[in-house]
This record gives sequence, C-alpha cells and structure tokens, in this order.
Amino acid sequence: MQSITCEKRSYSREFHSHQHEFGQFLFPLQGSLDIKTKWQDIKLDPDYCFYLPPGSDHNYRSMDRNEFLILDIPTAYLPEESSSMYIQLDQQWSSIRYLLLEEAGNQGNASSLADLTRFVAGKLQIAKPPSIDYIHKHYKESIRLEALAKIEHYHPAYYSAWFKKKTGKSPKGYISDLRLKEAKHLLMSTSWSMSVISGELGFENSSSFTRWFTRCEGIAPQKYRILKNG
Repeated sequence: MQSITCEKRSYSREFHSHQHEFGQFLFPLQGSLDIKTKWQDIKLDPDYCFYLPPGSDHNYRSMDRNEFLILDIPTAYLPEESSSMYIQLDQQWSSIRYLLLEEAGNQGNASSLADLTRFVAGKLQIAKPPSIDYIHKHYKESIRLEALAKIEHYHPAYYSAWFKKKTGKSPKGYISDLRLKEAKHLLMSTSWSMSVISGELGFENSSSFTRWFTRCEGIAPQKYRILKNG
C-alpha cells in the first residue's frame, strides 16, 4: 500500500514533466508554481491550493524563490474518480494547511497524519469547484462559458465536458435550473409583478421571462402562481 507523504518541497526554474499513481495536494508557502496539464494552465500562488488526481500528466516549474507544502494521498483514501481542483484558500483550507504543516514537522505520528489525510480527501469530494460557486452567486446575471472556464483555468473546449461529468448537466442547463427554482420561489412567496420578477432574475423584460418559464414548465408563470397558491 502507498504511504502518505507530507513535506515541504522547492522547485527549479526548468520545466519537469511526470505523473504519479497517487493524488497530490500542493499548498504554496512562498513564491509561485507554473503547472500545465492537458487542459489547464495555472500559476499557483499562496492564495490558492491545487489538487492533482492520480495519473495526471503535468509539467511544472517555478521562476521565483519558492516553497510548497506537498501532501501525497494514496489512492485508498480517494474516490474512484477525481478531477483536478483549483481551490481558493479560505479560512478552512488555510486551517488545513496549518495542521498539515504541523504534521510535516512531526512525521512520527502516522495515525494523526492518516486521520487528517482522510479528512482532506473527504473534503475534496464535497468541495464546490470555484466556477460552480461563482454560478450560485451570479446565476441571475449573464454568464459566459469562457468566463467559467477561466475561473477553473480550463480550456473552454474541455470545460463543458468536465462540468457535465461533475454535475450531470450542461452549464446552461445548470444555470437555467437555478433560475427556475428562484422564479418558482418568487412566484409563490411574493406578490411581485412579472416585470419585477423578470428584472430580479436578469431577463430583459417580462415577455422573455414568460416565454422562458412556459418553455421550461409547460405553463405560464401567472397560471403557475394561481395553481400553486390556490
């Protein structure tokens, strides 16, 4: 069985290329790292961390003085399939980095490191990718596919396939579902007019909102409100 490795590493200015049969988390401590995979091109700095799944070919180099905390996760801890993930270091991920730093300096406690690694792998499975988080905050606005791909540092040609694998829906379908859920909520919980609701959901006018809602639900929003509210 593969062993867990948690240690500090530094990287050279020359590009190196490899893959590994385990998952790997990279937490920048100082400097940045250029990482290129088949579909991503990332400059990783201390505000983010990055997860590489097993078997992912990647090129990497650092053009500045650098130090990274690396966690190599055996496949036994990981789901059957996982994709790379570019994650902003919020308070919780910063706390995880701090705990891993403690473990890196205390390699004698294998049980504690195993528990922490299990927690990190579990969080990886439920973590919401940045572009999906962005959609939930901005779905009422116009969102371009290229903008979402850029958030994940994916090429647009790959992003749609990745998104569908992640959510079971296309980006357009996912956004539409969020809008529809909010539209139903507003129709049932407010007495707002169609023009106010359409504006709230980012439609140009009430006519375009009504056409869209009818196409999605098979019933006009006005009739939906009457039907659901009795």
